[in-house]
Amino acid sequence: MERSGSDRRPSGGGRSGGRAGGKPGGRSGGKPGSKPGGRPGGKPGGKPGGRPGTRSPGAERGARPPRPQREQRPRGPAIPEDIDITELDPAVINELRTLPEELQEKVAGHLLAAEWALADDDVAAAREHAAEAKRVAGRVACVREAMGIVAYRCGDYSDALAELRAVRRMTGDDSFVPMMADCERGLGRPERALELLRELRTSDPETKVEAAIVASGARSDMGQVDAALVLLEIPELTSLPAGGQRARLEYAYAHALEAGGRDDQAREWFAKAAASDIDGELDIPSA
Repeated sequence: MERSGSDRRPSGGGRSGGRAGGKPGGRSGGKPGSKPGGRPGGKPGGKPGGRPGTRSPGAERGARPPRPQREQRPRGPAIPEDIDITELDPAVINELRTLPEELQEKVAGHLLAAEWALADDDVAAAREHAAEAKRVAGRVACVREAMGIVAYRCGDYSDALAELRAVRRMTGDDSFVPMMADCERGLGRPERALELLRELRTSDPETKVEAAIVASGARSDMGQVDAALVLLEIPELTSLPAGGQRARLEYAYAHALEAGGRDDQAREWFAKAAASDIDGELDIPSA
């Protein structure tokens, strides 16, 4: 997943990260159904010298013939052949170098395939690729990050929260705290969302803006409309350059105004958000 702050936001997933060619993950079928008989002429484990003409121990015990070996098949979804893992964030590629060499390309391919699927709004495919990356490389933070973002985009806030907590433990990075708090909101726990945001210790301005957006939403969830507005009346509301983050901030402010019954002002700020959304992240219809 890309590491830019703009991808670490409650409103959308980040981006994750080869060519096919990893080793098949499946195991072959079970062992043959019976072991070879014991010592010659006697029952398995018994004394030698059984009487001639008796039935073989295997026949006495009704032994089954060995089961055929199952054909090995690769586990997980197929990685698109046209994937170029150099498109991944260099920090992600560097982190994957902690894996055995034969796994690096496979995991990178699944992460990038998950990113492509998210870009196409195919969250089911994204989740399959992220889950396979986690299956083989679950101790790598960027893999857990990808799984958390995909789960968030799927609306599975419980899984997303668990994955992002793991990333925070592994890295000490607070960048995902706003998304974690938004997961708490999604689980109907706005008070916990606010408690989590109070733990945030960061000087990153983008993370602070995302935290303000989520905190305002939590206050609105609790019916505290005036407090929700105040949390968004920050310098960045008018000083950020046009783009996704300013659009989200203005959009949140418009919603808070609408919730407070200030419809004329809300329409004005919805229009501002649409104008700021130069990359079409929010898909806001222009007035």
